[in-house]
Amino acid sequence: MAAFAMVVMAIFLLPRYLKIGIYTLPEFLEYRYNRAVRTLMSVYMLIFYAFISMATVLYSGALTLETIFDIPIYYGIWGIGIIAGFYTYYGGLSAVVWSDLIQGVTLLIGGFLIFILALEKVGGWEKFVLKNSDRLHVVMPLDHPELPWLAVFFGGMWIPHFFYWGFSQFIVQRSLAAKDIEAGQKGVLLGASLKVLITFIIIIPGIIAFDLFGEEIRASCDTGNCGDSAYPLLIKKLLPVGYIGIMLAALFGAILSTLDSLLNSAATIFTIDIYKPFINKNASSLKSLKVGKLSTVILILIACLWAPVITSFEGGVYIFINQFWGFMQSGVVAAFFYGIFWKKISWKAALLGMILNFPIYGFLIIFRPEIPFLHSQAITFLSIILFITIYTLIWPQKDSIIMPNKYFNDYKLSPIVKYWGISICVLTSMLIIYFR
Repeated sequence: MAAFAMVVMAIFLLPRYLKIGIYTLPEFLEYRYNRAVRTLMSVYMLIFYAFISMATVLYSGALTLETIFDIPIYYGIWGIGIIAGFYTYYGGLSAVVWSDLIQGVTLLIGGFLIFILALEKVGGWEKFVLKNSDRLHVVMPLDHPELPWLAVFFGGMWIPHFFYWGFSQFIVQRSLAAKDIEAGQKGVLLGASLKVLITFIIIIPGIIAFDLFGEEIRASCDTGNCGDSAYPLLIKKLLPVGYIGIMLAALFGAILSTLDSLLNSAATIFTIDIYKPFINKNASSLKSLKVGKLSTVILILIACLWAPVITSFEGGVYIFINQFWGFMQSGVVAAFFYGIFWKKISWKAALLGMILNFPIYGFLIIFRPEIPFLHSQAITFLSIILFITIYTLIWPQKDSIIMPNKYFNDYKLSPIVKYWGISICVLTSMLIIYFR
């Protein structure tokens, strides 16, 4: 499903970002609304990056080291955090881009290796499908506690997808550095193409892990996070020593790649959206660079201190990330989409909509925990949309908002981008139909 959101990002959202010439996503909100909306999103992003995204990446990496090498999870958290912080501190975005390239290739090779060996171990594709006929479905029952089909295809699942792939500095920062719109679009579509492969290099091996070592996986956990250790255990039990090193390098590279990207994007947001506007308006480029580097140190320390808390969370990393990002995603998605497609939206409507996200979603999570979190996100999103719409009809934006158009005025959608995007959507649809 994420591939669809990435195609929308490449074709409809990225051209707008690059034409304006923004460096951060909150910067777009200032151009469209005002600095207050920009600042609120910046604060949101910094808090959630440190306490949710970075912490979960540290926890996942440390859990892998603990599962394979029996390294205590606390040592793993601090070790990974120090390494990632070090080369982000000294490398910046260039280190992020090149590390992503090198580690991404390694991850793909390692992922396909584990897929082939795991499939061979379980007896081939036909035996795997026969044994897991009740698991290989993306269309889950309507009363499924986490991923009901209504939420996945027509509801709350689209909110984190659009937020993550279209409005998150962590993801979009690479595209904002593209030399032109088409180059950025091709990069996003390449990512969407690789996203389709996740089914075969991550999901299917994870299912096979439960086929082969299900009892051991369940016996090794006491917090309900059994699924988090499935993939590392598959590597440990299935691969020869040499292959374990290759796969560990791939997983460790992906973890570091994600962490350094998060650190760089958070440092960029802090420096450009908070430090320069409010703390030191006349800061030189060198001073801003030093502040950005210092912020990476502070952020990684916060994440390392908070990451152990995840060990006590029931539901695993995936649920933890999506459930807690829900406290701000709906309001941000509404502010961006309305800001792009409805000129009458005022800054007050957008700001209040983003603020309302927290109490509405918090009420549903705390007092109606039986509602799947994706339904809670959808209810929150629709409530915010209703509020913004009513507010705008009563108090519309009076002054005309003219967005800057600094670059790429002669842009036209290229045929290769168009047909590449269509191909991704068709292929994703075919996979959904096959695994329905």
